Amino acid sequence: MRKMILGSLVVLSFGALLSAGCAKKDVVRTEEPISAAQPAPAQTPSTQTAPMQQARPEAESGAAQQPITETTPSREPAVAQETAKEAGQGTAQEVQAELQKVYFNFDSSDLSEEARASLSKNAEYLSRQAGVKVRIEGNCDERGSDDYNMALGERRAKSAKDYLVNLGIASDRLSTISYGEEKPAVQGHDEAAWAKNRRDEFVIVK
Repeated sequence: MRKMILGSLVVLSFGALLSAGCAKKDVVRTEEPISAAQPAPAQTPSTQTAPMQQARPEAESGAAQQPITETTPSREPAVAQETAKEAGQGTAQEVQAELQKVYFNFDSSDLSEEARASLSKNAEYLSRQAGVKVRIEGNCDERGSDDYNMALGERRAKSAKDYLVNLGIASDRLSTISYGEEKPAVQGHDEAAWAKNRRDEFVIVK
């Protein structure tokens, strides 16, 4: 009888041990889901992408400012040209076109009434062009010696200069030169051609 009781106790103890061992294994299995549920740090990549998305608008805003600096210089010359026109400062071609020639009688450097009127208009225009300098070129027709015509051309240029100076144009803005009969305005051997060649011309030099 005792052997049966001891045998049953042994069997019960062994069964208890087995059940305890199985219980421990179940506990270990329940811990596995806990360790697998720790992927919380994986959220860090989402926080790193946020600054990159914020940096794009800055780059885009910086690129959008460049056209402003490119368009600004194109407007400045236009404003400068308008200012120059308002101040009465024309181009050299425009000033040259405004200056009138003057003509002389045969073998004379005296200024006629018509020549004085032309010089008065030239003086009025030059007074508005303070930075302009002019060379007065004296010319003659083909009659007479070369030396005589060179001297006559110089007297004609000097007559025009003196008249302009008397009208208020600074002497250092005016220079003179004689070409004698070397630069005829019109080719010909009659009075019509000679009358066009006895003249002073005004050339812008600055």
